[in-house]
Amino acid sequence: MTPKTFAFFPEAAFGPALNSVGIAQAVERMGHKAVFLSDPGFVDVYKGYGFEAHAVNLSAPMPPEQMAKFWEDFINGHIPNFRKAPIDQLDNYVKECWEAIVDSAKWAEKDLPSVLAAIKPDVISVDNVILFPAIKQYGKPWVRIISCSENEIEDDAIPPHLSGMSETDTAGHAAFRAKFHEVIKPIHDDYNEFLKTTGEDPYPLGQFFEPSPFMNLLLYPEQVKYHRPEPLNPAQFQYLEGCVRQDAPYEVPTFKANTDGPLLYISFGSLGAGDTDLLKRLITLIGTTRYRALVNVGDYKDQYADLPDNVLIDSWYPQPSVIPQVDAVIHHGGNNSFTECLYFGKPAIIMSYVWDGHDNAMRVQETGHGFRSDRYEWTDEELIAKIEACLTDADMAAKLATTSAHMQSQNGQEKAAKILVGLTE
Repeated sequence: MTPKTFAFFPEAAFGPALNSVGIAQAVERMGHKAVFLSDPGFVDVYKGYGFEAHAVNLSAPMPPEQMAKFWEDFINGHIPNFRKAPIDQLDNYVKECWEAIVDSAKWAEKDLPSVLAAIKPDVISVDNVILFPAIKQYGKPWVRIISCSENEIEDDAIPPHLSGMSETDTAGHAAFRAKFHEVIKPIHDDYNEFLKTTGEDPYPLGQFFEPSPFMNLLLYPEQVKYHRPEPLNPAQFQYLEGCVRQDAPYEVPTFKANTDGPLLYISFGSLGAGDTDLLKRLITLIGTTRYRALVNVGDYKDQYADLPDNVLIDSWYPQPSVIPQVDAVIHHGGNNSFTECLYFGKPAIIMSYVWDGHDNAMRVQETGHGFRSDRYEWTDEELIAKIEACLTDADMAAKLATTSAHMQSQNGQEKAAKILVGLTE
């Protein structure tokens, strides 16, 4: 077997990045080489896992620490918008995100041809929500990875991406799509003008990417998939059943109080950690209960003082090693947190604030694997009731056990690696 080179180009966020790391590890276990194309701010993440990584500017060049601060400030500046319903985030947070995403595609086109020429990949995998024309035009198979909610692959019969709506709310679906198209049109027109300069055909309104003709990999497991009238063609779409990566072992520290109490894990991701008021409210509440809690506070550890004896905080946790040891999770609905809870059979309460978190929150509740919760409009009694249900609901526990057993039997990383290698044969 002649070793092949597989390039991965995830979005500059830890969810897509770490999912691609897991697949890349499986590719290398098969005797091939995995390399990363990366926003400059994430190059060291991939190098930390032992991979070769090549910077691709997705914005005006700036030092990595300045780039990290840019996105942190972007999210923190939108905290007031996190109180809004998903449809009411379209003309603020979502609009500004798409403006930045389109700009990133324009910047990437400057670097990608030379980087690809240097790497000479045999297959390129892209985990993003927008087309990078140079990848499509490189002349080798390219794969689209959908690590967000599976409704990123649209179907008029299921809730629109980012809407957080129930499958049955068809009137809501129509209203959301109409407003999304209204808000996005100027940005979409600009993107189509850019596509024209690269020789690509324009996309229909609202579409910024297309399914790959070679293969598309979706993280969603069978038990939470949407009910599509026409299932996605398995020759072109494959589900990875969570594709959970391995991480460093973790030993739960000894708490000063409630040493035998149920253990919770609370995390809103690296960017959501800036919502310190909400995390402090949760910590204060947990301090009055019989539970213990591990809380991910990101880069804001110095803002916390006088913690309850049944709460421990840290700037980062190896989630795939932590979640198996806890009894329930409160998180933001990011797709890694969403799938890791399902993979390990742990009930979740999702307090979403942006993007696919809204869709994942609705799916966890509609499929009986946990609860969605308003991010701010909840009482202590309401949240405690949800936590107690997560700990005691026998039907939910049985459903989670079935889903976990299914996902763990599938080995999504190895499945993905075999699919990618198969494209070179």
